[in-house]
Amino acid sequence: MKHLLTVLLLIAASRALAQGEPVQLTDAKLASATPAAAAFRGQVVTELEDRIRVVYQASDRALWFGSNGKGVYRWDENGKSLVRFATEHGLAGDHVTGIQEDRAGNVLVVGEGGVSRFDGRGFVKLAALEPAKSEWKLEADDLWFPAGQDTGAVFRWDGASLHRLTFPATAAGDAATLPRSQYPNAKYSPYDVYTITKDSKGRVLFGTAILGACRYDGESFVWFGHSENGSFGVRGIVEDQEGKLWLSNTLRRFVEESGGAGYRTEAGIGKDTDVFSHFVSAARDKDGHLWLAIMGGAVYRYDGTAWTPFLVLHDGKPIWINQVYRDREDRLWVGSNEHGVYRLEGGAFERVRF
Repeated sequence: MKHLLTVLLLIAASRALAQGEPVQLTDAKLASATPAAAAFRGQVVTELEDRIRVVYQASDRALWFGSNGKGVYRWDENGKSLVRFATEHGLAGDHVTGIQEDRAGNVLVVGEGGVSRFDGRGFVKLAALEPAKSEWKLEADDLWFPAGQDTGAVFRWDGASLHRLTFPATAAGDAATLPRSQYPNAKYSPYDVYTITKDSKGRVLFGTAILGACRYDGESFVWFGHSENGSFGVRGIVEDQEGKLWLSNTLRRFVEESGGAGYRTEAGIGKDTDVFSHFVSAARDKDGHLWLAIMGGAVYRYDGTAWTPFLVLHDGKPIWINQVYRDREDRLWVGSNEHGVYRLEGGAFERVRF
C-alpha cells in the first residue's frame, strides 16, 4: 500500500514486458449475433466496459464480467458473443460486486440493488426474506454475498430463498459504530463486508471494514484480526497450503488454535518494506501457488519459497487492479479499474479485447 513508489520504479524498469499486442478473442466487430445471443434479453455489444470489478466463469464455461456502473457482461467463447445485461434487462443494479453460480446452475449477481438471478435469457431480482424469517445456517451449497455499504449485513442464498442477515453485535463493533445523530451522512458500518470465502473445512470467512475477519461454522461466530490493515480493512482472504490464513497482508498469518476456538498470529512471509505487503485480492492455482494482486499494477506469485512479480500495465504504466481470478481452465484473469480485463499469456498479463 505505502510502497507504490517502489512499484512504479519496478514497473518503469520493466516496460518492455508489456508492449505486446492485446489478446484478440474475436473480430473487432460482431457481424451477427449467434442464435443463443439473439435469444437473450440483454444487449449484444462489441466491447467490454473499462471498469471491471469481478471476473467469474460458470460451469457452462461462459465468462461473466461485473462492471462498476454498466451492469454485467456474458462472454460465450464458443459462440463468440458478448452480451451486456443492465437494470433495463432485469438486473438489480448496474454496479456489480459479486457473481456466483448455485448448485442448480443459476448464475447470481449482486450489486448495490440486491441480488439477481439469471433465468437463461435475462435477470430477475430476488426478494429477500423478512428479517424474522432469515436464518443463519450453513449448508455446503449455500452462496454468500455482501449486502452492501452501510448495511453491516450479508445475503445467504440456499437455492430457494434469499436470507438477509446481520451479525450479532460485538463489543468491538459497538465501540466502532458512529453515532448517527452526530454523523447523519456517514455511509459506513463496522460490520460491512468486503469479501467472503470458505476455508478448507467449509466454514465461511467474512472480511470486514475494520473488525478484521469473522468465521461462521453454522453454529458460532469467531472474530479475529481486529483492525487488521487499518482503514484498508480485509479485502482479500486466502488460505495457504499449510492451512494458515492471510488477511489482505503478508506480514502476519493466522493459525487456528487447538479446538478451533480462535486464532493466534505468527510472523508472515513478507516484510513491511515489501511491495506485496498488502493485497486487495488473492487466488490459488492448481499447484497451490498463491497469486496476490496489489492495487499498484502487479500480481505476485508465491510458490512457497520465492516471490515472482507479474506486471499489469497499460501503455507501460501501472493500472489499478480490482481482482485476480482463476477460471476452470486454470487461466488467471485480472479485473481493472480503468482498462477492462487482462489474462496471463506466456508469462505476462495481456489486455483482452473482444
